Amino acid sequence: MTSVIDRLTELRKVCPALSSSSQQARNALLLEIARGLEKDKENIFKANEQDLENAKDLSPAVRCRLKFNEDKLMGVTGSLRDVAALEDPVGKVLMREELDNGLLLEKISVPIGVIGMIFEARPDALVQIASLCLKSGNCLVLKGGKEACLTNRALYESIVRSSSNQGFGGWIELLETHEDVAAMLKAEGLIDLLIPRGSNAFVRYVMQNTTIPVLGHADGLCTMYIDRDADLSKAVTCALDAKTNYPGACNSIENMLVHRDIAPSFIPLMVRAFEKAGVTVLGDEECRQFAPCTPAADEDWDTEYLDLKISIKVVSSVEEAASFIARHTSHHTDAIITEDHEAERYFMEHVDSACVFCNCSTRFADGFRFGLGAEVGISTSKIHARGPVGLEGLMTTRFLLDGDAHIAGTYMGKDARPFTHRMLAAEGASQILKG
Repeated sequence: MTSVIDRLTELRKVCPALSSSSQQARNALLLEIARGLEKDKENIFKANEQDLENAKDLSPAVRCRLKFNEDKLMGVTGSLRDVAALEDPVGKVLMREELDNGLLLEKISVPIGVIGMIFEARPDALVQIASLCLKSGNCLVLKGGKEACLTNRALYESIVRSSSNQGFGGWIELLETHEDVAAMLKAEGLIDLLIPRGSNAFVRYVMQNTTIPVLGHADGLCTMYIDRDADLSKAVTCALDAKTNYPGACNSIENMLVHRDIAPSFIPLMVRAFEKAGVTVLGDEECRQFAPCTPAADEDWDTEYLDLKISIKVVSSVEEAASFIARHTSHHTDAIITEDHEAERYFMEHVDSACVFCNCSTRFADGFRFGLGAEVGISTSKIHARGPVGLEGLMTTRFLLDGDAHIAGTYMGKDARPFTHRMLAAEGASQILKG
């Protein structure tokens, strides 16, 4: 059997061909993959049914993420076509500068190389990351959750068939065992960036057991603050969507903060709406004065439920709300509901999260909804990429310098020639690569 390291070595060899391929070829393959998935859908659905049967003892949240049906298929094929329509990120000129007569410097965007994706039981994530890696010219090695192993295999085999049909071979690999994860973590030099998506404990395990750069987020502990100047109808609408639209998503809210001035009128209204939607409400002592609910314990403010459950706390000001979020945040997505622009400005300036929203649901924290075509995940890091990570997060840069027998010594010493350092318009394709 071929070892993981041997497979990654072969994958690495494909990088130059993929990174230098034309956008027309990559776009054609994205469209072919969409058609292939539609053609292979019965095999994919059959595999998913077996995965769901094997996972019948797991939580509803896990089974919801695991399900791959017509709606999920429509979503991923639509995403593939959307990604194909996006501007090509490869070779984009980010800066162009004349250092001196005949000495031209360009900074261009280039693929990172090999992306390693370790993700939870969400088969649609496999297609999303594959589409973005292909569009951005990156090779990809995937390791999905064991709960989705049959669905992942069916999706992967469909993508491989479509790739072969278009003359693209070997740019994607699927790993399937627990031992494969350990091999991936040790594959420095073969994998350039790891993107883990899973539990807090798992993401931290990856970060602590590899020397490969890691991009991602551990928790999605999101909070919505209802300000004293909130429109209560808007607040109920936004909060219900943020909690019930997809409770298992990392951008659903787990905590709600309510300004004391509106608590007597808003909390009964909100609790009734939550309970009608099947949401279990936990509240602090002050919250429970206005509506019956389960007492919230200290640990609840730091719990990502990923379920129809929410904790509510009463606060005295937007400042206290921001302070609370600072203590209990995962830096993912937080929102304020208010008609007061000053409160909105304070919240957006003082809440240090990747996404900060006003008067809308936190569920908008999504690469597709941001117009990125798809996303590889949401990063809470402050280095390289933050928030929903689309194509730009899978690119790095390269400096190109083109001269005519220019040497550094000309610009050194007593008679040093000065640089012109003239900035030029960074438009169109690379002038250096065009020749």
